[in-house]
Amino acid sequence: MDTHGGNLLRLGKAATLAASLAMALAAQGAAVDPSTIEGKVLFGYQGWFNCPTNGSGSWVHWSRGVPSPTALTVEMYPDLTEFKSADLCAAGGMTIGGQQAYLFSSRNANVVDAHFRWMEQYGLDGVFVQRFIGSAPGARNSGDQVLRNVMASAAAHGRTFAIEYDLTGGQEASFTQAIQTDWKYMVDVLKVTSHPNYLHQNGKPVVSLWGPGINDGSHIPADPKNLVTFINWFKAGPEPYRAFYMGGTPAGWATGNGDSYGGTGWADAFKLMDAIQPWTVGRYKDTNETKSWARSKIAPDVAKTKANGNLYMPVIFPGFSWSNLKPGSKQNQIPRIGGKFLWSQAYGAKANGATMLKIAMFDEVDEGTAMFKLAPKRSLAPDQGFWLTLDADGHTGLPSDWYLRLAGEITAMFHGTKPTTPVMPMNPANPIVGIGPRAEGIQAAPRFSRVAGGFRFRSGASMRSIGVYTPMGRLVHEVALSGGEGFWDGRDAMGAPVPTGTYLAKASGGGTESEVFRVVLP
Repeated sequence: MDTHGGNLLRLGKAATLAASLAMALAAQGAAVDPSTIEGKVLFGYQGWFNCPTNGSGSWVHWSRGVPSPTALTVEMYPDLTEFKSADLCAAGGMTIGGQQAYLFSSRNANVVDAHFRWMEQYGLDGVFVQRFIGSAPGARNSGDQVLRNVMASAAAHGRTFAIEYDLTGGQEASFTQAIQTDWKYMVDVLKVTSHPNYLHQNGKPVVSLWGPGINDGSHIPADPKNLVTFINWFKAGPEPYRAFYMGGTPAGWATGNGDSYGGTGWADAFKLMDAIQPWTVGRYKDTNETKSWARSKIAPDVAKTKANGNLYMPVIFPGFSWSNLKPGSKQNQIPRIGGKFLWSQAYGAKANGATMLKIAMFDEVDEGTAMFKLAPKRSLAPDQGFWLTLDADGHTGLPSDWYLRLAGEITAMFHGTKPTTPVMPMNPANPIVGIGPRAEGIQAAPRFSRVAGGFRFRSGASMRSIGVYTPMGRLVHEVALSGGEGFWDGRDAMGAPVPTGTYLAKASGGGTESEVFRVVLP
């Protein structure tokens, strides 16, 4: 790094700025209420990424073997600049700008914790943790490290979570016993339902089962009587294992056509569910179709669920692409359009009566639906292979956290703290300061100085740490404070020198107390 002087700038006195900051910090610090699903916006969370160095012995979901252009099974590259290299896995011979490229493992507690920290920072409610019927026994035998990571991080960051089973690949004759065995393990051994952040509704733990009713031949059960028996076990079976049952249904569940089985048996099974969550990924491809879908599907679904006594949680997604996973398929198959595709779906759902929402998915880079921090431009993804980056549609200049910001705005819309509007915000709030990416109006305070080997921060004695962020809100490094003072060597979390320029610094105490500053490194 070049020799720097520095100035630490603090918040001005402007009432509007102070109010915006106070609201943002309050939203970040407030723990999510896990006692109800109503009003929630939840993500699907796969947590299925592994690499050989984390004990799994192989690359899982990143690639077919060692990552290479022809072996990749993912479409998007996560922004990993906030992580230490010790928490990541070297991605074979892949490089970024000639330097080693990395990937992450969901078994790493620090990785999962960062994901939940982002949820807290951006005001997001929480996740449905995906659990596949075929891999559940292996997860139990290996200690369920990913789920344990989720439980710890949900508690640390005040987010809620629930289990969502995926029945893909299950067997008609054995799926009921397989899920019952695993759910008993959830309740009795891992004790997920007694976790203080586990999602409940009507006093019961929420459990979601995805796949029943889809008529493509690969989803079970095919007989609705088996599904009715299955649902009744959760609703009226042994008391410790009773749950609020959410069904991940086909999109055509209400009419019994399209992707859904039909007939009175299936209609009765869907009616028996406590909540309906229709799967819509890939059902429409542009904003014209999302508007039509809201009118022709969501509005009738809302009416049907009200008549049946179900709750209703539609599913939306940011875009879709799986050309690496499915070679020969179209790249950028359903474009994100800079977020407008996602926003159109969220608005359509809310405007047509939906009161809660699922976003698919938080971390699924396999099918290009990930919402967490992503490489914003091609030069920030590995040099080798095809990677779909946020500038693919010509929307250059988007920050890596763009979709987390939009998700925060969508969550606020469903919480009723932001208006329901068809117009996507062009400057979603920076969660660090709450007033957009440039944080205009922040004034000077000389509390940052150059010392031998780096820089010294000084803050209030109650502050425990200072996070250094880019103006667009990406964490560069976190500095521990002692007695309100801390030393920073001027390097990011990966140990690389931080370029000259302007950064934001947020000092945090043990509770919700915070201070925001601007750091200028000339």
